[in-house]
Amino acid sequence: MAVQSTLRPSKEQLAKLASAYGRHRPLVQRGLTVAFVVYVITSTYRGFSARPGASSGSSSKRRGKGKDGDGASKPRVAVDAVFYQRLSRILRIVIPSIRSKEALLLCMHSSLLIFRTVISLYVAALDGKIVASLVRAQPIPFLLNILKWLLVAIPATWTNSWLSYVQNKLALAYRTRLTKEVMRQYLGDDADVQDVKVFYKLANLDDRIKNPDQMITHDIQRFSSHLAAIYANVAKPVLDVILYNYQLSQNVGAEGLVLLTVLVQASAALLRALTPAFGQYTALSAQLAGNLRHTHSRLSEFSEEVAFFGGEETEKMLVEREYAGLVKHENRVLRKRWWHGCVEEGIVKWLWGSFGLCICAIPVFFKFPGVAALDMGGRTEGFVTNRRLLLSASDAFGRVMYSYKDLSELAGYTTRVATLLETMADVRKGKFEKALVSSASIEENAKILRGRGVIIESEEIQFENVPIVTPNGDILVRSLSFYVKPGQHLLIVGPNGCGKSSLFRILGGLWPVYGGVVRKPPASQFILIPQRPYLSLGTLRDQVIYPHSKEDMEARGITDDDLLAVLEVVQMENIVEREGGWDAAREWREALSGGDQQKIAWARLFYHKPKYAVLDEATSLVPPDMEGMMMEHATRLGITLLTVSHRPSLWKYHSMILQYDGQGSYVFTKLDAEKRLALQQEKEALDLKLLEVPKMKARLAELQELASERSRV
Repeated sequence: MAVQSTLRPSKEQLAKLASAYGRHRPLVQRGLTVAFVVYVITSTYRGFSARPGASSGSSSKRRGKGKDGDGASKPRVAVDAVFYQRLSRILRIVIPSIRSKEALLLCMHSSLLIFRTVISLYVAALDGKIVASLVRAQPIPFLLNILKWLLVAIPATWTNSWLSYVQNKLALAYRTRLTKEVMRQYLGDDADVQDVKVFYKLANLDDRIKNPDQMITHDIQRFSSHLAAIYANVAKPVLDVILYNYQLSQNVGAEGLVLLTVLVQASAALLRALTPAFGQYTALSAQLAGNLRHTHSRLSEFSEEVAFFGGEETEKMLVEREYAGLVKHENRVLRKRWWHGCVEEGIVKWLWGSFGLCICAIPVFFKFPGVAALDMGGRTEGFVTNRRLLLSASDAFGRVMYSYKDLSELAGYTTRVATLLETMADVRKGKFEKALVSSASIEENAKILRGRGVIIESEEIQFENVPIVTPNGDILVRSLSFYVKPGQHLLIVGPNGCGKSSLFRILGGLWPVYGGVVRKPPASQFILIPQRPYLSLGTLRDQVIYPHSKEDMEARGITDDDLLAVLEVVQMENIVEREGGWDAAREWREALSGGDQQKIAWARLFYHKPKYAVLDEATSLVPPDMEGMMMEHATRLGITLLTVSHRPSLWKYHSMILQYDGQGSYVFTKLDAEKRLALQQEKEALDLKLLEVPKMKARLAELQELASERSRV
């Protein structure tokens, strides 16, 4: 008992301790307040700081069999180091300098957020004064406070409207910067020395991005909106938590603030542990929505083919399959959001509200040293003010908690946008990730795929031991050698899938060179005329001068009369009057027949006058006499033709021939059109005679049977 009495403090000791605490309470209050501010900032930083992500194995190349890389795991979406690295790279794009318009808008946004917090603090104090004047039954102070309330509404409403306006302007500025950068890489610009054709290679040589249109339009827009909102959803709540709680600590004491912080942080840790991976759900939702849109766009693009084949049911099944996958995922997310919302509201609104009421009651039930006693009005004013501050602080802390969910969604869109930028950067460096055919794993073929050839700019076209390889690793020709000199038209023939069009894609710089030496003029000296020419959106003039604009045409000293003369060559001069003039705009793919479209493409060739023209069945829909006329006019203009065609009528316009056999071999030689045509005619005659052989055999059998019957008679 004696030992216990010595350990237990006496009343005198407790009184001395209370007296010492009362004397030093202001210093303790300041220390606790400073510690609270430091704690809020550091805990917020730790909460949003990088976390260890999954292994980077998912970033390895997906080269092999399979569709869309199904065998590879999906990239992890989380608020981790990778997210902050990607976000940092994108921020350098959307905010290029502190003097940029975006930085100015951000400073303006920050100033408005601080001003709104100051107004909220003033309104909380004013609210307490209004209630206190009511309790004290003081009409004059009450009316004066109401007048102050109405006056403060003017800057408050002005600030709220400006905040919304500036945030939307900031989102639009982010989107504009990011879209310009993406389009610069996607389509190139005048300052781009290398003509990389990223838009083509992204769609044909790489499997990582299936729907760049959705990423450039929808995902960038959503990313910009989330990025503009996340600043207000993180910086403003953190500032509010500090200021509101500082003011609250002045009213109820820092001791209650420390107790409240411990209780809130414990429940917040529980809430964070129960929060699902909303960032990964957002990224997957965007991907599934893009797949659905891509399926619909394919149906629109190939509607004629689908209609002819009667493939409505199959296409409907494909669309419904994509939609079912999207709905299944969205339902899963909705279920996650439902129970998370229940837990979140229960903790943030109700549990924290009960903590707050207890804190607000501290000045009523406990007397602190150095604090004078208050009357009923003073206690009411303090309670109302503290409760208003507490509700604002609770709302701010709740928004800090919600902001992590917003940050997770931003991580999802950041992953999509960063993937687009990273993939385009890889494509510009010649790094592709494509699912390969099974034969690509053979050592001999793999050696070819690992190699790279040399491209030399030259006036002539010459291939020296160049393999023809498709993007999926299928080797069509192991070593191709041929040449084309200016003025020597080349005819290219062979079965389907042998490498005729592949050759043109290498010449145009669209496909990589896996070996050998390629000498060729720059891609700007080539024009391709496919069987179904490309007609752009725009006027009739735009179709002839594409990709030039009217200003480019006039800069070259060419007028509409010169264009009309070009149309006369292809016997289409009447189209100008028929369609309503050069400035008439139509959906030209629907307004013109297939033959007219090919004539427009030839007119485009005669307008640009390149050194070389690649013709891929470019005369299949025009009459033979018109075909010859256009070939001869191209020769007079000094255009060397590389022609893929099976029409014997074109042979006489070419001096060289490159013939594939479809088995990986080829023959390159001079073309003797007359001899080849004679052989072709002889072959056709023999084929006709061979077709008559079965009939002749049948007739011979009939005659023999009749002869045997007569002999028996």
